Amino acid sequence: MSTKSEHYDVIRKPLITEKATLASENNAVVFEVAIDSNKPMIKEAVETLFGVKVKAVNTTITKGKVKRFRGQPGRRKDVKKAYVTLEEGNTIDVSTGL
Repeated sequence: MSTKSEHYDVIRKPLITEKATLASENNAVVFEVAIDSNKPMIKEAVETLFGVKVKAVNTTITKGKVKRFRGQPGRRKDVKKAYVTLEEGNTIDVSTGL
């Protein structure tokens, strides 16, 4: 059994984008998660923190781009997103905090 602080380490923040809003119509929520987390860890964290039943977890890793910061080339971090599909009747309101 994991502690609550470990669940907060897995789930960084909810993502609110146009694509995430479209996914919410299909009872899905999008979170930015730790790059080393796996699907069972994400499922357990969401179920524990929000008190909902998770149906499925899909993950995607976005590679960091090379951008210029103050004229110097730099690199953005790689980001892992989790598309968490909830069971029927379960909802998470991402506009409010935890």
